[in-house]
Parts: sequence; C-alpha cells; structure tokens
Amino acid sequence: MKLGRITLDPPVILAPMHEVTDLAFRTLCEELGAGITVTEFLNAHGLAAGARGIVRRMTASLGGRPFGVQIYGRDLGPMARAAAMAADSGAAFVDVNMGCPAKKVVWGGAHRGGDGACRGAGVALMLDPDHAARIVEAVRGAVPDALPVTVKHRVGWDERHRNAADFARRLVDAGAAMITVHGRTKVQGYSGAVDLAAIRAVRAAVPPAIPVVGNGDVIDAASYHRMRTETGCDAVMVGRAAMTGPWVFTVLRAAATGAPPPPPITVAERRRVFLRHVALSRELAPEGAFREMRHALCRYVKGLRGASELRPLAFNAPTPEELLALAERFFEGAQAS
Repeated sequence: MKLGRITLDPPVILAPMHEVTDLAFRTLCEELGAGITVTEFLNAHGLAAGARGIVRRMTASLGGRPFGVQIYGRDLGPMARAAAMAADSGAAFVDVNMGCPAKKVVWGGAHRGGDGACRGAGVALMLDPDHAARIVEAVRGAVPDALPVTVKHRVGWDERHRNAADFARRLVDAGAAMITVHGRTKVQGYSGAVDLAAIRAVRAAVPPAIPVVGNGDVIDAASYHRMRTETGCDAVMVGRAAMTGPWVFTVLRAAATGAPPPPPITVAERRRVFLRHVALSRELAPEGAFREMRHALCRYVKGLRGASELRPLAFNAPTPEELLALAERFFEGAQAS
C-alpha cells in the first residue's frame, strides 16, 4: 500500500497507544515485521506549549525507517502547531486522532502530561463533523504539501450515531489522505464485535486512491484475511494484539506476503523478545526502563502456566537485576513444563 512517498510493506500498521508505543516498543515491532509504526497519541496542546514529557515522546524511528505521529485535540491553533512539529521531526505522515474513547479526551480533564485542554476531542469529534473537517484543514495547511495528513476514527458514537462513511467522506474532502476505522462505536469501547460492514462502507464512500485501514481484533492470519476480504481495506492496524505479543507482526507479514506461516511462538522465543525489549528500553529510554521491563514481562508471558502468579512478583521486584532473575527462572520453568 502506498501513502504519499512511502510504501507500506507489509500493509500492517502498529496502532498508536498511550504509554505503550514508545520508541523501544516501536523498534521491536519493526524488527518483528510491522510495515510502519506510529508514536503514542500526543496531546497537541502539550506539544504546542513545549511540555517536555510530551515532546520527548515524538521520536523518529531508528535507521531512517518511516514512522507516523498521531496528535489529538480540538483547538485549531495547537493542532496546527503540533502538526508542524511532527513534520519537523521527520514523520512520514501526521495522523489526527478522532477515535479515542477515553473520558479525559472526550469529556476533558487533566490528561497525564498535558494541560487538560482536550474537551471534545477524540471520538467526540464524530458528533461534530464540521469542526472535525476544520481540524483536518488546519493540520493540512500547517505541513508541507507532500506530507500526508491522515485520520483515525470509529464507526460512530453509539448505535444511533453510526456516521463513519459520511464522516470519512467529509474528512477526505477536507484533505485527509488516509482513513483508519476502528470497527466499534465509542459506547462499545473495546468490547463487542467489530463491525466489518461499517469499514466496508467507508471503503466504498471514499475515492479508491484514498487508502482505508481496518482496525479491530486483527490477531492472526485468519483475522487478517477476514478484515481484508470482507471490508476491501488496503491495510490493517494492530493494537492490543501487539501489546501482549508483538510477534504477531511476524505472523501477519507472512499472511500479507503469501509466505508459509511461522511456527507457533515458543517459550524460548518469548524470552528472546522480552530480552530484546529490555535491551531497547535500557538503550533508548533508560529513565523508564524498569517500568517497561515489568509491563513487558507480564504481557509476554500471558497464557503460560503460572503467569498470574508471576505478575505480583514482577511488580514487587525491587531492582532490575532481581526482575531479570525472576524472569529467567520463570522462562526456564515454563520450558521444562
């Protein structure tokens, strides 16, 4: 799939996730087969104000690999300034979040690391298509012509307000170069079935030259093919499945390219991925590495015997060295069982 001057190969995107898709995790997912990754979703007001904790999360991928920056907010000025900052960072595209259902984004309040000026942002913008279009126009006007501006949204606010196709068409008219659709409403959150028909309706509503990305419950080769076949989407975006198993990108790369499927993940491979994540976190974000080690260990052992008992031990480990020793004992026991 082409987007501006880049080609997504495979057409599989790591979703932007708050306090998950930092540079270390993005690098890990790129190494495992993701076609492109996106930063954490970033508060435009905080970026425009120079908030250090937010600005430092707008990081370029290593080795010159293309990456996207996602921003959220409602006010046109900060959104435009944040988009310009993303362009200056070397982003291959700037994505506008119009799908986040979090209360602090939708209803306002002090979002961690920001100034709280985000009332009516995220998926709330689907209730105000006119203003959503103005945001796209402001962002489009703030970045070079060759830099794509993209949008991620949901199928609607609730069952009575399912306006994804019309909303997407309006945003494309305003300048959006790609649309990503999460196949649930705001009210659904992350529960219930993904509405593939709604994603298919978006694909039919916008011009063929505008890529449409399907998002929601893509967890393996079967769900990848189902999303692509039943919606006609040009690519998929993966979020929660990558959190607990970034090796999903190896599976999806094979599915996208027609290569033989990789063997099921082994305990030894889980250990290797965990240790690689640890090494990347220590190198790229040492101040938060211990926290990331704890979270990564608990996510990557999910489904293994003893994983639930490991979690409190991991979060009570007093030092990184003791956490690594705990991890080694767990993986050795899991391999032997």
